[in-house]
Amino acid sequence: MPGRLALVVPKFPRASETFIVSKFMGLLERGWDVHVVCDGSERSAWDHFPNLRQVPDIRRRVHRTWPHLPHWKAALMAPAALLECLFAAPGASASYLARGGKRFGADVLRRLYLDAALVALNPNLIHFEFGTLGAERMHLSQLLDAPIVVSFRGFDLNYVGLDEPGYYDAVWRDASALHFLGEDLWQRAQRRGCPPAKPHFLIPPAIDTDFFERKEPRAVDRGGSLRILSVGRLEWKKGYEDALVAVQLLGARGIPCEYRIVGDGSFLGAVAFARHQLGLEDVVTFLGETDRSVVREEMLRADVFLHAAVSEGFCNAVLEAQSMGLPVVCTDADGLGENVESGVTGFVVSRRSPAALADALARLASDPDRRRRMGEAGRRRVASRFRLEDQISAFDALYRSVLEKGSKAETHRDAGEVRELGEGGGRQ
Repeated sequence: MPGRLALVVPKFPRASETFIVSKFMGLLERGWDVHVVCDGSERSAWDHFPNLRQVPDIRRRVHRTWPHLPHWKAALMAPAALLECLFAAPGASASYLARGGKRFGADVLRRLYLDAALVALNPNLIHFEFGTLGAERMHLSQLLDAPIVVSFRGFDLNYVGLDEPGYYDAVWRDASALHFLGEDLWQRAQRRGCPPAKPHFLIPPAIDTDFFERKEPRAVDRGGSLRILSVGRLEWKKGYEDALVAVQLLGARGIPCEYRIVGDGSFLGAVAFARHQLGLEDVVTFLGETDRSVVREEMLRADVFLHAAVSEGFCNAVLEAQSMGLPVVCTDADGLGENVESGVTGFVVSRRSPAALADALARLASDPDRRRRMGEAGRRRVASRFRLEDQISAFDALYRSVLEKGSKAETHRDAGEVRELGEGGGRQ
């Protein structure tokens, strides 16, 4: 039977991380006792996910960590956190303190405070949904006697800890299994020190293909402006400045277009300034952060989806666009080449090359029939390879496999035989 599963994320729910919500709901339906441990949960974000409120006990399944800063506040709250742990999970708390005391000495009390939400939850299995979250918390495997799965989704391998050799050594050593969105990330992990024999699962992102579906065939527009759409957080790695230059190049070629951007983030000021510098105020529209129904409406009216990323794990928005029958123009950043089939569902060009993006957009602007064919191919590709039900089944199998291996390891230890969980290689 499925056990208690803790998904560890920075915030929950989050409009830009619908995949976490979909996974949470899907695993609940599969019988898992799923809980989320997060640093923050903003009330406004819940409005984007009305389906979450339909879960009868949703509030008891979302656990916020105790405040880390300021330090004086954390010091005042520490006794309350300890009492909560002892009351909710006395056995797990005693184990954590006993084992942690031997390993960390007096520092175990500080660590208990930071880990209190997980200690009180006492899960059978912990999944850190981003590699950076697990980098300094692999001790939980020993202190709580719970196997750990760690996901790598792009940014964590691409630029976190690059200045610190061995940044993920504890993850490579102590995680029971690793999850990657695709082959590119698995290869990158090995370049950063992960042993090739480490148990790992390649599970790509997935989307709700029933929701992101165009019910009627896309009309072939043989005139007017090319309607370009991007969806994603406004961050440097999404390459919006390159996208804006590409749009300017289209205008210089006499190709009329309009460019709409859905998303918000810390890079908004920089992108807005670039729009101003390039004289694109009448061409480019910022729509801010919206819910998925608005994203779907924008995809219905668009002709092309543009994703100019310089670093990207895989990108759900690109999957959603293909599912909606939109041809995609994107870069070859990391996992995007596994997402879009170049020449079939769109064009994949070199990153940091606005001219190449403009060339691809121009080819689609002049060939509406190609846009239609690529859009139809994209829909077929996503519907056959990136369905949410298949992803949930894959995670269900991953977790059962990890728990089964942990159970067998316990049996061997009871019999006096010690066997490493990672022995025997990985599963893909």
